[in-house]
Amino acid sequence: MESSMLQTCTMLIENAKNIVVLTGAGISTESGIKDFRSQTGIYQMAPEYILSLDNFYQNPKGFYQFAVENLYHPEAPPNKGHQVLAHWEKVGKVSHIITQNIDGLHQKAGSEKVIEFHGTIKTASCQNCSKAYTTEEMIVRLNTMDDFYICSHCKTRTEKERYIKPDVVLFGDAGDWFSIDGFNKIINIINQADCLLVLGTSLKVTPFSTFPQYRKEGTPLIIINMGDSPYDRTKDSYVIHGSIGETLSKLNSSIYPPVD
Repeated sequence: MESSMLQTCTMLIENAKNIVVLTGAGISTESGIKDFRSQTGIYQMAPEYILSLDNFYQNPKGFYQFAVENLYHPEAPPNKGHQVLAHWEKVGKVSHIITQNIDGLHQKAGSEKVIEFHGTIKTASCQNCSKAYTTEEMIVRLNTMDDFYICSHCKTRTEKERYIKPDVVLFGDAGDWFSIDGFNKIINIINQADCLLVLGTSLKVTPFSTFPQYRKEGTPLIIINMGDSPYDRTKDSYVIHGSIGETLSKLNSSIYPPVD
């Protein structure tokens, strides 16, 4: 990475008092989690319809088997990138993290103000009574029950009405943050930021990709990602193509040098 760009980003982050962070799969790949859309991503193994709402209802057992094998990574540790963001939140520099990721690694690292825009793989809910199940419970049910995906806590006329769906936003689905109120809350958070930090996302998937547009004019947009994004050459954008953990660690050590 160019030292001049690193120095510029260090200055911008050091001066910022309300950083809002947008994160995608690129920050989790450094914890050993495969992404979806790269050349080695999950979508090379299976088409997108596997993670659709239609497929969930048509083939719940196959859906769960795929999800447990490919989306659930309880052993994955937070990496340096997650840890730096948690530290910046603790010292009052980062106000919110808005993530596309469903792995919970931000919270595992200690971040508390996290908006999981695409939901979480850690829990599942009955689509009728909203009873919550942990993914660990669902795995036990999968291994011990034929109709493990049907809620046993409530009754409905048809069993499909009480399917237990992982709390992730599927294709054809709409999560809690996709409501008008949820979207407006995110827009307001971004509008109040004095620096927007984008990590590990190409910003090509709507509606998440639209979020940088809602920052105030003149607010710096720092993008750290291996690939390109549509915002790389826009006004007030600062781009570093490289490792998120390594880059954030360098920025952090410049702003908060270790005490001997």
